[in-house]
Amino acid sequence: MSRGRTSVGAPLFRLALAAAAFATFAACVASGCSQPPPAKRPTPGPSIDDLRAALAARQAAVRGMNARVRATSWIGGERLRASVLMLVTRPGQLRFEAEVSLQGTVSILATDGTRFALLDLQKNELHQGPACPANVASLIRIPLAPAEVAAILLGDAQLEPASGGDSDAVAWDAGTRLFFQEHGRDRDLIAVVREDARGGVLWQSAYDDLRSVSTVRLPTVMRFAEGKNSFDQGVEVKFKDVTINGPTRPEDFTRTAPAGVAVIDQPCPS
Repeated sequence: MSRGRTSVGAPLFRLALAAAAFATFAACVASGCSQPPPAKRPTPGPSIDDLRAALAARQAAVRGMNARVRATSWIGGERLRASVLMLVTRPGQLRFEAEVSLQGTVSILATDGTRFALLDLQKNELHQGPACPANVASLIRIPLAPAEVAAILLGDAQLEPASGGDSDAVAWDAGTRLFFQEHGRDRDLIAVVREDARGGVLWQSAYDDLRSVSTVRLPTVMRFAEGKNSFDQGVEVKFKDVTINGPTRPEDFTRTAPAGVAVIDQPCPS
């Protein structure tokens, strides 16, 4: 979906049916080339309405999830790995509980979309502050706004609502932003590339090994990388157990300091 052509700096989105094209584009991003060669589609592509409907139906069907995952981060050249319990809602409510073998839960991050709190049970500290990307990335190292992180973990992408003057386009080329793959009568979203107003890559995500959960297909592996970095320099999340659309409570996404725990204000970077 091509979005925001009439406003400076607005995000631009396109939809494509191209698993191979994304692999080529991702390799190109990692190596710094300008643009990979276009892929050729043997049959007519779907209409923009078809792809819009597929994405909208998926997002309506997956409003949240409760999952156990194995998360690994290579961001900054440091390898970090942990088992994490995740509670995620599409508006951007997040709760992550990191577990370590023989120790149990060692940290809990919670955000209601506006405020964040990170309880470090090893240091007896509660860090709290605005839910900006840097703070939200304190545990799962995806430095984006809460709703963007939620959308990625739910297997798709957050799109801004259409505004006057915006246009849509379906493209069969490697410069696309959203990549779908046909699976029978369904269309799986397999990758997202977010670019800035000048075409520079801000981040990219990929969704692998999709399997049926309830009435939808969800990835069992999600990969995220910033800029032109490869996924080997980013974050990998492997889903072990997933339940979608379970009940949640507002208190699930807030934390207060237990007795004897130091409270530390953590502002956003300037």
